[in-house]
Amino acid sequence: MGVFGTIRELKFTPIICLRGPSRSYVQKSSTKKPSSSSILSCSARLNNDKVKRRRKGGSGASVKRHRFSIMNPMIWHKVAAISGMAALGLGTYGSHGFRPKDSTYKQVWQTASLYHLVHTAALVGAPVTKHPHIFGGLLTAGILLFSGTCYTVAYFEDRKYAGTAPIGGFAFIAAWASLLL
Repeated sequence: MGVFGTIRELKFTPIICLRGPSRSYVQKSSTKKPSSSSILSCSARLNNDKVKRRRKGGSGASVKRHRFSIMNPMIWHKVAAISGMAALGLGTYGSHGFRPKDSTYKQVWQTASLYHLVHTAALVGAPVTKHPHIFGGLLTAGILLFSGTCYTVAYFEDRKYAGTAPIGGFAFIAAWASLLL
């Protein structure tokens, strides 16, 4: 017998609510696995607690449902999906259809495409960071300002549009630095 005893001596077993928030609720243990009725009772308990809080004057806001919202960190997966489609489309156009008069603009397009694709891949990981909205927002700003500016410069073959590229570069740096927070 170890310091903590055996598993049979434990008094509580976590029961996870499938439709509730990402919290676990405890119930006295039994030797068998939680049945669907105990999971349903957990869900009913969630709703019952919410009603009780409302009756007591509380808002019941502590019980959250997972739904789409602009503040949901998973929004960055949708932004990454859109950005990834754009990166692949623009990269393909740059490789097969873009024919600038000056070959240096082809390199500018390839640089924009590379930074766009790499930072889009990083954007997929934004929801698991400590500050997902800071990281995701700065990466998105960097993609738009740096890569977007480089695409514009290359497409129009005119460097007068290059003014916002350094701001986008700093946004990329700030995004990676935000992981230190």
